[in-house]
This record gives sequence, C-alpha cells and structure tokens, in this order.
Amino acid sequence: MPLQDDSIGSALIYGAGSIGNHLSHAARTLGWQVTVCDVDPRALRRMREEIYPGRYGDWDAGIRQTLVADLGPADVFDCVIVGTPPDSHMAVALEGIARARKALLIEKPLATPSLAGCAALMERLTRFTGRAFVGYDHVVGTAAVRVLELLRQGIVGEIKTIDVEFREHWGGIFNAHPWLAGPWDSYLGFSRRGGGAAGEHSHALNLWQHLAHAAGAGRVRAVSAACQWVRDGRVDYDEVCAMTLRTESGMIGRVVQDVVSVPVTKRASVQGTDGRLEWVCGLEPGVDAVRVRGAGGAVDEERIAKTRPDDFLAELRAIQDCCRGGRAGDGILIERGFDTQLVLAAALRSAETGGQVTVVYSGDYGPAALDAEASA
Repeated sequence: MPLQDDSIGSALIYGAGSIGNHLSHAARTLGWQVTVCDVDPRALRRMREEIYPGRYGDWDAGIRQTLVADLGPADVFDCVIVGTPPDSHMAVALEGIARARKALLIEKPLATPSLAGCAALMERLTRFTGRAFVGYDHVVGTAAVRVLELLRQGIVGEIKTIDVEFREHWGGIFNAHPWLAGPWDSYLGFSRRGGGAAGEHSHALNLWQHLAHAAGAGRVRAVSAACQWVRDGRVDYDEVCAMTLRTESGMIGRVVQDVVSVPVTKRASVQGTDGRLEWVCGLEPGVDAVRVRGAGGAVDEERIAKTRPDDFLAELRAIQDCCRGGRAGDGILIERGFDTQLVLAAALRSAETGGQVTVVYSGDYGPAALDAEASA
C-alpha cells in the first residue's frame, strides 16, 4: 500500500549502539528506509557484524550506514532519531532537526540533570513544522494503553495515590553493550551525564507522571528524594533513587529506581477508592500483565504478550499515528519528556541538599525552573 503524504517512510538514526539497533530493526519492520550514522566507523562495523545479526539473525542490507561527517545537505528524512548518549542529545538534536521533515525522536533521558541545552532546543522547536518526541516507550505499550482505558472507565474509583518501581540490576545493559568494560566506561557511571539509576531507569518517573495526568492529578509540583551513591574515584552515580512526589492537585506518590535489584521488578500501582490497578512489565518472559484488585480482594488479570522488539514497534507506530493527526503518541511528546527531565533534575538536587525542591512551570527550560529548596 503506498504511503500517504503524512506517513513516515524514511529515518536517520544517530548512533549505532544498542538503541540504534533496536530502532533500526523496528523502522525496517515498518517498511521505512533507514540510514544509521555514527562518528566512529568501529561502531558502524560492530552494528553490521555483531549487534544486529546477533539479535535478529542477519544483517539487513537495506540499512544504509554512513559517518556523520559524510552526511550531505541533501540528506533529509521524514524522521530523525537521536540515539546517542544523553550528554550529547542537545547538540545532536539541534543538528538533526535540520534534516527532519516530520518527526524528531530523542532517546531518554532527554538531557543531563543540568538541563544544559534544553532552552535552545525548545526554542528551535518553535520553528519546526513537525512533532518532537522522547523515547519513553513504556507509556505507549499495549499494557499501559490498557491501564489508561481502565482508568478512564473509573474501574478503581477516585485515584488516591500512585507508586511506580523500576528495580533492575544493570548487568543486562552491559550484556547488551559488551564493548563497555563497566559503568566507568560510559555515561552510565555518571549521574551528571545522564546515567545512574535516576537517568537510566527514568522510565519509572515518566510512567508515574503519565498515570498522574490520566488520573487528573496534574503535573509534579514538589519533589523530595534520597539517593544511594557510588563514588569510588572512577564513577559517581546513584545506584538507588527514591522519590516522593506531590502534584499540583496535592496527590502524593512514590517512585523508586535502582540498578542493583535481582530479580527485576518493574511495576506500577494506582490505588483508588474502589480498588487497585496494577501494571506489571515482564510478569514472565514475553508477558506483561494488567491487574485489577477489587476492594473485596478479587483479582482480575489480563496477560499481554510482548517481546522486546514490540516496545520499539509501538513507539514508532505511535509517532506515525501522531504525525497523521492521531493521539497515540501524546504520551511521548517532548513536552512530557521535558517534564520528566525537570523532575529528575529536581530529585537529584533534593538528594544532594536534603531539602524539598519545587518545580516551577513558567516556560523556562533551564535551571530557573527549579525553585529554591524549602525544608523537607
């Protein structure tokens, strides 16, 4: 079937690492033309000879590879994807947006906790005729979509509180990046560069905010956080980040993210006056779950089949739908991703100072959006 004028048919992906491989495969599955660029020819070769065939069976010869320096002025694409480390996102996005016709996708987290470059990017986006997104793909997955459907039905009554946990030892990340000797060998070992539990598992924070919006609780207004740090001269990162959040409506909830837990726990709990709604990622291999626990104790569980490639397919399909005028991608729009980045920065500031940090939504995309600390 021929693509419509508002369809996405081509993508440029910056970064040949793990996320670049995931999104290349998803884009090719959707029939898009894909170009992958990197500053390092070794990364392109590793993608072609090791990562992609190791995951998907064979290298896809339809994927074009090039060095960033070899991109020409005629290299423009429907969608540009930034899959580089977080501390390069702003610079790469500013370069890439000039090559994007319809969509810009930036991998999570959006930026570093300093928020450096966010104001410049958001100003540039005011002149972009397409849509921009951040890669918090869990909120567009089938299970999360089902949770929102149930919330809209009022199945657990008035929402009183939300808890989300992403507790996962990051050994799996290093297994997917065998060329890294450890957290000290990349941004992962440095919270200020977008690594650590706060940055790497910020899916949890983003999902909490997504559910709070669906519950009508508004944005996060105040943040109190505690972190457990690893600082040994080679690395400086939070291995556990625990946040207490209060929204504009006054609802209080909790987010816990860590890189130490075995086995993995990725879950969300929405407590209402008539019961509890639960989202479970990876209930067992290849299965997510949505549970409704009634006030009387009865449990209704829906099991949802999902593979790892499905996460990225759902993300790109949501972007495609949004570019066609749909709403499937609303949860990953860059405005939501920036709100997550803002609260993440507030959490790390709170953990360092021991005080509560207020988030100010004034249209400022820099550190001024974090108010002075108040007593906890």
